[in-house]
Amino acid sequence: MSTDNQIFQEAEKLLEEVKQSKPTNKEELERFRIRFLGSKNILKNYFPKIKDISNERKKEYGQLLNAIKITAEEVIKNTTFSSSASNNPFADIDFSLPGDPVPAGSRHPVRLVWNRITDIFSKIGFDISKGPEIEDDYHNFSALNFAEDHPARDMQDTFFLNKNPDWVLRTHTSSVQVRVMENNQPPIRTISPGRVYRNETISARSHCFFHQIEGLVIDKNISMADLKQCLLYFAKEMFGEDSKIRLRPSYFPFTEPSAEMDVSCFICNGKGCNICKHTGWVEILGCGMVDPNVLKNCDIDPEVYSGYAFGMGVERIAMLKYKINDIRLFTDHDIRFLKQFSWQ
Repeated sequence: MSTDNQIFQEAEKLLEEVKQSKPTNKEELERFRIRFLGSKNILKNYFPKIKDISNERKKEYGQLLNAIKITAEEVIKNTTFSSSASNNPFADIDFSLPGDPVPAGSRHPVRLVWNRITDIFSKIGFDISKGPEIEDDYHNFSALNFAEDHPARDMQDTFFLNKNPDWVLRTHTSSVQVRVMENNQPPIRTISPGRVYRNETISARSHCFFHQIEGLVIDKNISMADLKQCLLYFAKEMFGEDSKIRLRPSYFPFTEPSAEMDVSCFICNGKGCNICKHTGWVEILGCGMVDPNVLKNCDIDPEVYSGYAFGMGVERIAMLKYKINDIRLFTDHDIRFLKQFSWQ
């Protein structure tokens, strides 16, 4: 019986300790919780002693231990702390003061122009097509009417993967247009924005990678007049309602006839400046009617359908629009440069 009394006295002493506990801060409360309710709490040392208690008092002892646990839970539940400086780490903060300014981020100028161009063409029914940046020779060259000895296939212009002539980093997003024509029947009306790669020396005017947006329309009775009207609409939306365009004969393997498009200089309004080299015109993009051989390669009957295509460099337009004189600034990640576009 003396053993029972001793065990009970120890448990009752622990219960009294719980009742007298009054944590004064969060640290003390956490130590209290760990001691009495944690995964290795002190009660786990008391439960094994139940085997040493006489049978008629085992239930009473279990109730006592349970009371210790319940009391500890009530202490935690009912404990609150005053808002005095000693207990409140935020007591010295004046919440009525204005907060520290958080600087706004900025969009990249290339993305600003990219979004603007895609928005313009989306308004007149163009959807957006995407394709792989690693392309095979067929989609990047052959399907687009590039001859086997065309200069663009030369190592100086194209990045070949492991010097394998069958796989390249795409040199234009026209490869996406080929995939669209292969998998869709006309009418087709799509633009293909994306990153392209050229094996060129990096300088203020050229880079080994940049971004293009190319457009394609295939349908019955499409003519050069449709192309000109589409590009005039783009120029007015992009550079202002007073913009004018002109088409100059050019050559591209995948279009015939082909043209370079100039827009009236939006810096000097056609009067002549350094941007337009005092001509009043700025070259913007290349375009033309889709060559019948390209349509045949994509299983589209050139006797029934015709189409036009155009392509522009996003960085070039961004440089003109924002008067940027070095294309390398777009990829240098200079925060001073990027901050200039935080208002956009």
